[in-house]
Formats: sequence, C-alpha cells, structure tokens
Amino acid sequence: MFYQFYEMGHAAVAPWRAAADAMKIAYQNPLNPLSHTAFGRAVAGGMEVFERTTRRYGKPEFGLKTTSLNTGRVSVHEKVVWSRPFCNLIHFERALPANHRPDPKILIVAPMSGHYATLLRGTVEALLPKAEVYITDWIDARMVPVTEGHFDLDDYIDYVISMLHALGPDTHMMAVCQPSVPVLAAVALMEARGDTMAPSSMTLMGGPIDTRRNPTAVNQLAQDKPLSWFADNVVMQVPWPHPGFGRDVYPGFLQLSGFMSMNLDKHMNAQKDFFWHMVQNDGDSAEKHREFYDEYLAVMDLTAEFYLQTVDTVFIKHALPKGEMMHRAERVDCSQIRNVALLTIEGENDDISGIGQTEAAQTLCSNIPDTMRHHYMQPKVGHYGVFNGSRYRAEIAPRILDFMRTHSAANRKAAAAKTKSPVRKVIQGGKTS
Repeated sequence: MFYQFYEMGHAAVAPWRAAADAMKIAYQNPLNPLSHTAFGRAVAGGMEVFERTTRRYGKPEFGLKTTSLNTGRVSVHEKVVWSRPFCNLIHFERALPANHRPDPKILIVAPMSGHYATLLRGTVEALLPKAEVYITDWIDARMVPVTEGHFDLDDYIDYVISMLHALGPDTHMMAVCQPSVPVLAAVALMEARGDTMAPSSMTLMGGPIDTRRNPTAVNQLAQDKPLSWFADNVVMQVPWPHPGFGRDVYPGFLQLSGFMSMNLDKHMNAQKDFFWHMVQNDGDSAEKHREFYDEYLAVMDLTAEFYLQTVDTVFIKHALPKGEMMHRAERVDCSQIRNVALLTIEGENDDISGIGQTEAAQTLCSNIPDTMRHHYMQPKVGHYGVFNGSRYRAEIAPRILDFMRTHSAANRKAAAAKTKSPVRKVIQGGKTS
C-alpha cells in the first residue's frame, strides 16, 4: 500500500503546488513592483523551492540537436532503430558530409538503476563528434502493461545480445555502472558460442564487477540483508491508473530516497543555495541547479524480478567473480573472452563502486591478450565524474575513443598483416636478405 499512499500524497499536494506556482509567477512578473526587490525575489524563490520539491519530474529529453565535426557543426536526429517492450535503442544520427571517414560505432548501455538514459547526456555529447553513437533507452516499468510479461537479468542480457546483432560487426560497447555485469556476461556468452557479432571492444566504467573489493555503503547494505528483506520492504505494485497497474516493481522514488540519504546534507545545502541565488538575482547559478536536479530527480521504476535477481547475483552471491553466474541454463565463463578488447575505468573517489570493483574484470578475462586490455583510474572524480563533467570530456572520453580506434576490425587486420610481413634482416656490408 505504500506506493498508493505515495500517489495519494502527491495528489493531495497538487493544489498547493499549483498555488505556489501561481504566486511565483506573480512575484516574478516585471509589472509587479515587488519583483524588483529582495522581498519579492525571496517570495518567488520560496515558492519555486516548494513547487520543485513536491513535483514529479518527467522523463527529460536528450536535447542534442547538433554536434561539431572538423568541417563544422552538423545536425543530429534521434532515431529508434530497435525496440522491445522494456527498451528502445536510440541512434544519434548525424548529418555527415559525403566524404566523411567512418567513425567507431558505439553502443552505450545505460544503467537501469532508477534514472533515465538521459543521465548520460554528457557522455553521449562528448563522443558524438568522433563516433556513431547508440544508447539503450530503458522504459519505466510502471509504463509497461503486465500483458507484456516479465523482465529480469537474463532478459537484460538477451536484449544486449540482440542489440549487437542488430548493429552488426565491429561494434564497440560501453557499459556505465550497473550494466557492467550483464554486458560482461553477454560478451562471455557470445564468445563461448563463437558468435561473430561479439563487439570489437568493451569499456566498463564504474561497474560492480566484484563488490567484495572495497565495499561501499551500497554494497554493505546488500550484504547485511537477506534477499527476502528486499522482497518484503522495497517491492511494491504499480497503482492505478498507470499503464503498468498491478506490476511488481522497485519504485524509482525509493531508489532516489536511498541515493539522497547518502549525501542528505549536501542536497539540503544545494536547496538553500538555490534559494539565495534567486534572492541575489544570480540567474546563472540558479539555472545550473535547475538543470542538475531536473535530471537527478527524474526517476523510473524497475521490474521486481530484475531488481531482486541483480541484488542476489551481483551483491549477495558475487556469482560472476566466483564463476558461478548462470544465464538461464548456461554458465557465464569470462575466460572464454579472447577476441574482445577490454578497457576498465574507475574514479578515485567513487562512493558507489569502490576502487578495484571494475578492475576485477581484468582478472576474470584471463585469456584476453595483454595488448588488448587496459585499466585507467581517473584521479579526483567520484562516481558521476567517471562518465560526465570536465575531466570526463578532457581525459576519459579521448582515451575511450583512442582505445576503440586501436581495436577496430580494420586496425586489427592492418596490425596482423604487419606482423605477418617478411622480416628484412640487415647483414654486414649494408645488404639485406
């Protein structure tokens, strides 16, 4: 019933939220003399803080309309190229000139952990000038009717494999945080089956490959509670009138409350600073606050079966690093990966996936040649900074693109041909043989 009470509370506050919004507009109207005073700005600011605190944030847009190439700016169009009940695959289609050389084809697997794929807007934006970018746009479980069936971790892995088949050979894959485990599992299964559509490379960023290494508060919670505790306390049914009415889910608002409680003082200070920015008429700082929290507070529900299977497999049993993870009736063996290059990336101050958790993939993938693997730890960034922000744009994204170009199918063939070419030996007298 908790989800129903949450919905009732949201509905009950709606009239007050509308009144606050109306008062904010009145005190921001330039025809109102008080709008030019600190008092007027304080009233408008207080009303906006109340309205934003009590509203439900809808799914944001990527809003990436253009990107910059060496030849100038070109338009970008979002196109759904693959679709299933729980996910759409979006291609950021660039209007490229006819003589443009082929760029790496990248499948970004966005986290299915409460936030929408738009959380990776900055990730996509930094790659667009140099790559053909595709991203998984996971669908809010409360919007999927129960008639569409269930969706668990096994289905997630199947979706990833199906996307790779749809995109074709020489695709590079990036997994940001949560999908690192299912992406690594999908690649291991494809390699074991001899699947020619396995990616050329995979980049795992801030992911919980082995949460026994430097466990964080998130990891510790999963270790301290049995799976039944999560099933009893965080799984709820979607209430009417949502399309997913009756579906068992892990609600996004619960996930968000967990995230915010980890740094509650920081979020409270951010709201206070936001208010004072408006009082002081500091529009730029206030707008940055709006942009961040419009994204951060927009959350989606996860199917209960996916959430519980992930908690059990990844955080309680540590099945992948132990070599015990199963995909339906097939064991996931990372040592089967031989032909897919591996790049792992971590942040020095990551409080979600601790140092070493992502790097563990390097140990598990024991049969990838040393020339096809690399680990990078970015100093002075937390979890979010691994895939967004100035250091991501300046230091991480260029490394990812360079790694992908190095391990593209064409460059691999060129390197192999160079290795097999006859060796010319220099002998005494300057002659060669």
